[in-house]
Amino acid sequence: MVGQEKEVSLDSVQQLEAVEITDKMKKELETAMKMNVSVDEFLASSSSISFIKRGAYAWEPMLNNMSSERATITIDGMHVFGACTDKMDPVTSYVESNNLAAVNITSGQQGNANGSTVSGSVDLQRKTTPFSMQPKWEGAYQSGFELNNEQFYHQGNVAYANKKLVAQGSISYREAGNYTDGNGEEVNHSQFKKFNTSVGAAYKTGELSSVRVDAIFDVAKDVGYPALPMDLWLSRALITSATYKQLYEDGWVRAWDTKVYYNTVEHYMDDTTRPENLVHMDMPGWTTTYGLVSKAHVMKGKYHAEVQLNAYDNLSIAEMRMYPQDRSERTMFAYSWPWVTTRYAGLSINNSLEIAPKSELNFGGALGVNYNYAKYIDFNWIFHPGAPQEKTRWLPSVYANYTLKVNDFDFSVGSGYGHRAPSVSEGYGYYIYNSFDRYDYIGNPNLKNEVSYEVNASAGYQTEKVQVKAKVNYFYINNYIIGRILNMGSPMNYQSVGVKGYTSLDYATLFNFSLNTSYALTNNLHWEGTLTYARGMDEDQGNLPFIRPLSYQTSVHYKYKEFGFQTSFNGDLAQSNFSPEYGEDLTPAYSILNVSADYTFQLHNFKTVVQVGAENLFNQYYSTYADWGNIPRMGRNIFTSLQIKF
Repeated sequence: MVGQEKEVSLDSVQQLEAVEITDKMKKELETAMKMNVSVDEFLASSSSISFIKRGAYAWEPMLNNMSSERATITIDGMHVFGACTDKMDPVTSYVESNNLAAVNITSGQQGNANGSTVSGSVDLQRKTTPFSMQPKWEGAYQSGFELNNEQFYHQGNVAYANKKLVAQGSISYREAGNYTDGNGEEVNHSQFKKFNTSVGAAYKTGELSSVRVDAIFDVAKDVGYPALPMDLWLSRALITSATYKQLYEDGWVRAWDTKVYYNTVEHYMDDTTRPENLVHMDMPGWTTTYGLVSKAHVMKGKYHAEVQLNAYDNLSIAEMRMYPQDRSERTMFAYSWPWVTTRYAGLSINNSLEIAPKSELNFGGALGVNYNYAKYIDFNWIFHPGAPQEKTRWLPSVYANYTLKVNDFDFSVGSGYGHRAPSVSEGYGYYIYNSFDRYDYIGNPNLKNEVSYEVNASAGYQTEKVQVKAKVNYFYINNYIIGRILNMGSPMNYQSVGVKGYTSLDYATLFNFSLNTSYALTNNLHWEGTLTYARGMDEDQGNLPFIRPLSYQTSVHYKYKEFGFQTSFNGDLAQSNFSPEYGEDLTPAYSILNVSADYTFQLHNFKTVVQVGAENLFNQYYSTYADWGNIPRMGRNIFTSLQIKF
């Protein structure tokens, strides 16, 4: 859905830096339960996002219960590619909660603006300070401590604005040791250190135009992954962009902005902290991306549209080095990503037409072209002789959605069709070890595009006190890409039990359902509840991996003067529809209780909030369906936070 331009006042320069695209879900980065919330923890509050966890840091997001390859995850529309073949550095790991303003989540083909997708898109939107007619400063500082893993964190923000210039910056540092599970046992290799900083500046070049430059620098060190045989020595990312924005008072085009960007990521996995490994291995990786995003916002009467050009050039390199006990000697070298270049260009249009005062039609489509080139195709020829060194794929996408409001009720129904190209690992990966099912994975350059057919519907009811929203979607995916055991080749990693190659199933199906409710018992007492269910099956009616079982969450928020009290109760039922073929087993049901309290006061004219709380209050021992290798979650964790704003 597009059409946020309705809210943009052409007479207000303060709106100039706040032109945004409206999509199906926008959640502000605020939480009442815990102020010290990471980006991962915040995203997990969405009923459509779940996570695969291999430790306490850098969780892999899954949208609509699909792996991250099937989603488009961007930062302000910019494509950033992780440099780890084990997916230990998703895009979400390179930002922090204090430099984000909102997260836009769009399901299915309605998320095609930023690239080809199956499950949808997640756009992490950074904070932007508007211009101000009067010079002003604003900022915040936040600090806290968590007892279980002795984590401490510091975050700071500062911004200055006048009628011509905006400058802002943020800084964040987190450091944590190993956590303990519900049995009081220390979970080794679960520590991490993370530093993140961002800067931005905007200059008003005219009454209705501005230029802006931004940069993010992120470093993680000494990150342990208890579910993997290796840890992270260093991860580093630089993400930069320059944007020009222009508003128009007349004509169909009401706003236009163009962004050019550059980012580079380096990621070094090694096992020097794992003396139990018989063979030592290093797995460094690098990605470099140049890109362009250009958007035009169109409005004419009851018709609104967004036209977007999206293009990028990415180079992905990953190495695998094996050593004997004497690390001065090297016994094996291979490229697990053999210098793979990906070039993509796509043009999309998303339309909104108000048919009647209470009904609206949203429709659109995109056409993208995806080009791959593998410099060292020799590695792929071992398993796929004669595979092309370069390949071009066309990626079409269309969708339509109709919404209707009747009194306090609202309804929607929609459908979509789209293609996705294989990821770098799926197409060109070479002996990528998967510690979950203990197989080495081989890419296939000859894979066909995944082709998705989807239908979706929702129904809601809303009054001043009550909100109820039910959503459902169903995906039928041809050429579903997944790993299957190969009859040729032998494992390279001594811990592997065999070799799997990426192949295409004839089809797979996936069903998602969510129910979100809220009720305001009084002005100061609010209740919220969420129920989700998913079911995924392959062509043989077998279970797909990492499909969330029936899950629930309920919370109560109470406010009394300057005091706030929150409690939440959440859990999953047993995962009975697991997939042994992909390394899964039965995961028992669990329930977790969290509580917190906060107090707000003025400290020398600064708004100050202190908070104390506890997660997993009853210290339950548990792991979820998405915990890699059944690694247990954190036991009871008492936390405290302090926030000062000016």
